[in-house]
Amino acid sequence: MAGQVTGGLARLRHAAGYTQESFVEAFRQEAVRLGVAAAVSVRQLRRWERETPPPLPHPGQQAVLEALFGVPLPEMGFDTPAHRVTVAVPISDAEGVKRRTFVADAGALAAAALLPAAAGPRIGTADLGRLRELLDGLYQTDHTAGSVPAGAEAGRIEQEITRALGSASYTSRVGRELQTMLAELYGHRAWYGYDGGRFTEGRSACMEALAAAQFVDNPLLQVSVLETLVLLAVKADRSWEAASAVEHAYRLASRAGAGPTVHLVIALRDANVATHAGDLSGARRALTRAVTYQGRAASDPEVPNWARFVGPFEVDYATADMYVRAAQPKRAVPFLRAALGSMGGGLARNSASYRVRLADVLLAAGEVDEACAEVNGVLDTLGGIASPRLTGKVRDFKRAAGVVDSPTARACVARIHETV
Repeated sequence: MAGQVTGGLARLRHAAGYTQESFVEAFRQEAVRLGVAAAVSVRQLRRWERETPPPLPHPGQQAVLEALFGVPLPEMGFDTPAHRVTVAVPISDAEGVKRRTFVADAGALAAAALLPAAAGPRIGTADLGRLRELLDGLYQTDHTAGSVPAGAEAGRIEQEITRALGSASYTSRVGRELQTMLAELYGHRAWYGYDGGRFTEGRSACMEALAAAQFVDNPLLQVSVLETLVLLAVKADRSWEAASAVEHAYRLASRAGAGPTVHLVIALRDANVATHAGDLSGARRALTRAVTYQGRAASDPEVPNWARFVGPFEVDYATADMYVRAAQPKRAVPFLRAALGSMGGGLARNSASYRVRLADVLLAAGEVDEACAEVNGVLDTLGGIASPRLTGKVRDFKRAAGVVDSPTARACVARIHETV
């Protein structure tokens, strides 16, 4: 009959951080891992938790339940026949029963399954919310103030998360979220390595991020890391690695059922690789795909935080890059102007970087005065942005303009020398 919650199974489920719906999914996944033909519905779970006595799970369900919680069936509140009780004997004992055994007190084992051994402070959902807010704020810091202050803040967040993972108490669900955040932080660190010109450091962070994202089985997080790895591989002139990263990103996105925005980011990296390799036909194909994905992005029901920066301006910028690679700087100019015009607010670092790129192209097209005007506009705001990559671009423009015989160019070079 239906009655009040008996406590055993329900307490274990709550302590592990499962809702009834998420427990059903966790049960399914564990059954797949064990190779057991067993399933449970929310309705049956409610009967297990409320009826007195609860209906006895069949042997397959028992195996999955005991694997999920690490305690024998009686500790979950089930009235279990003697022949179904899992015994506590060494599995190497030839006289023992050859099925899963429990070698510790069931209550202690349950606690060990749910909490780390250290008796540190308790980490709960409120702490996760605060850390998530700090982590998401890194994007804004990077876009507005640059990677240097963002990297410093990321270091502080990483220390807090690793300290919590190592010494705090938390449920398995909270622990998984902490590990996911750590994987995201490694991905941020990879980008900061790229932006700071520390490409070896960035590549190392990519490998850490990929491993961490695999451990938490998050394919879209892996895609975000591969996106940065493409940029690092291109800088290292490892086109084959960059192309492999793009293909793997496509596979992961397809497997995860990702929407058009994620596919747009991958298509843009595909265009980066083809442009760098001088494969202009391949670049056009990738950009055509990017335009298609961009047209569908407005109806995307869910976009990961790392993909929210992308928009039409990225497509225009990549198209301009293709024309520059084809030695047609004048054809690149309108695309760069369009990119700057469509870029939303809050992207100060990107906007400055795009303007320097436009200045480079204008200079190559012989439009010296316009090129210097763009760089002067960047210098007006450069003091509030700490991005080594942006600073490097300005210095590159200084070298290119330094060989131009023009009063405007000489004045611009002198200002760069004083400012940077």
